[in-house]
Amino acid sequence: MSKSAATLTHIARTAEVSPSTVSKVLNGRSGVSAETRERVERALRTHGYSPPAERHRQPFVELVFERVESAFAIEIIRGVQRAAVSRGMSVVLTESGDRHTPGPEWLDQVLQRRPSGVVLVFSDLPKASKERLALRGIPFVILDPAGDPAPDVPSVGSANWSGGVQAARHLLELGHRSIGVIGGPHDMMCSRARVSGFRAALDEAGVPFRADALRWGDFLREDGLALGRELLQLPDRPTAIFAGNDLMALGVLEAARMLGLSVPRELSVVGYDDLEIARWSGPPLTTVRQPLAEMGEQAALLALDAHRGTLRAARVDLATSLVVRDSTAPPAKA
Repeated sequence: MSKSAATLTHIARTAEVSPSTVSKVLNGRSGVSAETRERVERALRTHGYSPPAERHRQPFVELVFERVESAFAIEIIRGVQRAAVSRGMSVVLTESGDRHTPGPEWLDQVLQRRPSGVVLVFSDLPKASKERLALRGIPFVILDPAGDPAPDVPSVGSANWSGGVQAARHLLELGHRSIGVIGGPHDMMCSRARVSGFRAALDEAGVPFRADALRWGDFLREDGLALGRELLQLPDRPTAIFAGNDLMALGVLEAARMLGLSVPRELSVVGYDDLEIARWSGPPLTTVRQPLAEMGEQAALLALDAHRGTLRAARVDLATSLVVRDSTAPPAKA
């Protein structure tokens, strides 16, 4: 009997189940109660079960999103695909259905497919999910635009604080001094980092930050529209608005149109991400480029390197850059 088979049998005895039940748990198959599954997982952890041999891994990268429905996702897919092709592999897409931390349902599907690596597009994984992947020898990397995974989790992100600084310096150089800000969700580190960087650049220039002109949205165009209308109807209307992502910036452009304001003559707008739609908005949007495709590529390469047994940095942050288009200009003279 081989060592792996003996180990499997020993774990079955420890968990008081059959070897076939252990196999079902290892492979994410149905037909096992939650209580039995947890007992087997506990036995696997306790006895340090060795994952299956290399030949059991399948030649593809699993890319897991909350939902695959936006230009944001398309950019990431391009990068992961580029990395997979460079290693002679393909890409499988999975939806987890949860925004920040996925539930357990998607994981059983991943375990059944046994990919060579997994790229997860959200902020963190529950401890139990990390252990289940590790026990099967399936490396994973979190592609985390939010910027707040656990420190022991391999992840790829971008320099959100620096991006906020770049946006502020651009508006300051144009001459703006009364600037509104619409951040993303306040509970996401990337949102706070972008606003923090923006504030730091204003402080450096000796320009007061307008706390009354700060709003927090949810990275949706509808939030940019509603919150943009609020800011543009303040008694002391800002001459520029920095939005925490391109979708909210597009909402601000629509709010300006509805209120009869000309962009950029009466209002400058800066977004964040540099999605493809930013080039085709009216006017084309000045934005901070977050290198989403490159982030996807790096995350996939990290996972595949781990699959080969090559460990690299636990956290990779890629640089952002300002892309100036037609939505920003010097403020109109009173």
